[in-house]
Amino acid sequence: MAKPETHYLIDGYNVIHSWPDLKNRTEDLAEVRDRLVDMLTEYGAYEHYQLTIVFDALFTADEEHIENPAALVTVVYTGAGETADSYIERRAYELAHGGHEVFAVTSDVAEQSVVLGAGGYRIPSLELYRRVKAVKEKLRSQYLGKVSLPYTRNDVAGRLDSETAAKLDRLRRGLEYE
Repeated sequence: MAKPETHYLIDGYNVIHSWPDLKNRTEDLAEVRDRLVDMLTEYGAYEHYQLTIVFDALFTADEEHIENPAALVTVVYTGAGETADSYIERRAYELAHGGHEVFAVTSDVAEQSVVLGAGGYRIPSLELYRRVKAVKEKLRSQYLGKVSLPYTRNDVAGRLDSETAAKLDRLRRGLEYE
């Protein structure tokens, strides 16, 4: 029998406010969301998981908006009046009853309980953080191996003749050269 497809339903803002790499960032919130999506895209591709990252748009008049930044990744901005929690709970029920293996990523205990009751599993936000970091380290060691930097500085000045070096120095100082 084939293994059921694995889906991660991720409460985006819950994760952002839990992960040390994201919660204290000074960038615009949109940039932090993009950073999270990038980190999770790499993780999902490595593990071959379907990821749905859900962000609240509860207090806006906007309709639900869905983006697909990568083959296995869907980003959902909920519509007016819907929380990320309610979207995740509904989608977890649909997927679990469709024969899929479903994991809800959130640290919200009430949401975890609903997903467990629907037949899914839960992963606390910090546990996913540890998994993402472990995969990142595994990729780094597998594909980069041991990186050794040169022992000496490789600068341009050592490869220029004295006349060219003098012209560049005059340019750097804002002096005219002939």
